[in-house]
Amino acid sequence: MTRAQPTLPWRSARFLLVALAAALLLVAGLLALLPARTPLVAQPVELAPRDVERALQLARRHDPRRALPGVVRALSLTQHEAELLLNLGMARMHPGRWSLRLGAEHLQVRGSLPLPPPAQALGGWLNLELELSQAGPLLALDAARVGRLRLPAPLLQWLVEQALEQQGLGGWRALGAATIQQLRLRPQRVDIVYAWSADAPSLLITALLPAPEHARLRVYARHLLALAAQAQGAPPGRGPQVLPLSSVLPPLFELARTRSRAGENAVLENRAALLVLGMAANGLGLAPLLPAEDAALAARPIRLTLAGRGDFPQHYLSSAALAAETGTPFADLIGLYKELADARSGSGFSFNDVAANRAGTRLGEMAVSTPALLQERAAASRSDLDLLPDVSDLPEFMSAHELQRRFGEPGSPGYERVMSDIESRLGRTPLLQSPP
Repeated sequence: MTRAQPTLPWRSARFLLVALAAALLLVAGLLALLPARTPLVAQPVELAPRDVERALQLARRHDPRRALPGVVRALSLTQHEAELLLNLGMARMHPGRWSLRLGAEHLQVRGSLPLPPPAQALGGWLNLELELSQAGPLLALDAARVGRLRLPAPLLQWLVEQALEQQGLGGWRALGAATIQQLRLRPQRVDIVYAWSADAPSLLITALLPAPEHARLRVYARHLLALAAQAQGAPPGRGPQVLPLSSVLPPLFELARTRSRAGENAVLENRAALLVLGMAANGLGLAPLLPAEDAALAARPIRLTLAGRGDFPQHYLSSAALAAETGTPFADLIGLYKELADARSGSGFSFNDVAANRAGTRLGEMAVSTPALLQERAAASRSDLDLLPDVSDLPEFMSAHELQRRFGEPGSPGYERVMSDIESRLGRTPLLQSPP
């Protein structure tokens, strides 16, 4: 006698059918409510030279390395400045357009995110609207809308927290909680009262980079520290240890090549090597990545040189890290502004500094576009001239008036002739030559 096969009870089957139909209706409703054919934010915010000037001023004034822990300080941002910071910060998660409207005790945030091609038949944009208000010393989320769908504020807050953790950006929340004491909304302005904690540099590194990258950075920081110890050849002394960039960049990129061949992402390895070198060159040091070595690093900090100069690695590696992280135009703008600022009030405008900026930008661009080729070339470099051509004959230390008299402004024929010469020299430099 054949045993009857068990069958699903009709009630259970009906329940599943109803649940499936409800799920399909929910998905259809969301697809109808969420995408839009036009962006809510019509134009992306644009970065102008004056914005870079202001950003650099704020960075110098509020640098956590120069602040006394626990001392309360105040920062005031215009609506435009806050909007720029929002766009730059959100670009790390997803390209999009963001706008702010600051009023007395009220903040409106609008965003438009481009959707991938499969969703563009329903609408090419996902529009977001947030309403926040003053709630004591900080802010409270009052209302939220995604497309035409209104979301309860607690649900949106939970979704934002999950997105931050998913993107490895939870460090921003930790940094904000540790530093920000008050946010005060005013018409067209926001005032921020904060105090850096003693571990602010480490928290800043944590916030700027996704959590998976911290371990990767520590690998390169330890390798650089080991290279410095080998170069010293004697028990640690005191005072800076000066190393040519050409003595440490090749072995770091040899490490990047080895790790990439073992299965690591070559672009991320290149970025990590450049960021660690940039931290050493620009005075941030390796202690935020290697806190256990803080005392030794304080007694014997690493200083890098390029072509015998201490400022060239700063230009070179800052531009490289920026180009690898955010793209060539932003890196170029930072470098150009720095030189124009020097012409007005600092050491003067120097075309050889511009050359170092451009060389670093090429390096960072190659780190992303041709990562394996860059690793091969960098690992084979043997001298500073493999990294940067001789630019000692280029005009430097010019005041703004002298720059204008001799070469004109950026874009003028005289200025562009020098820039063309610089690009020609970079194109003949072994590390920086265009890929075949």
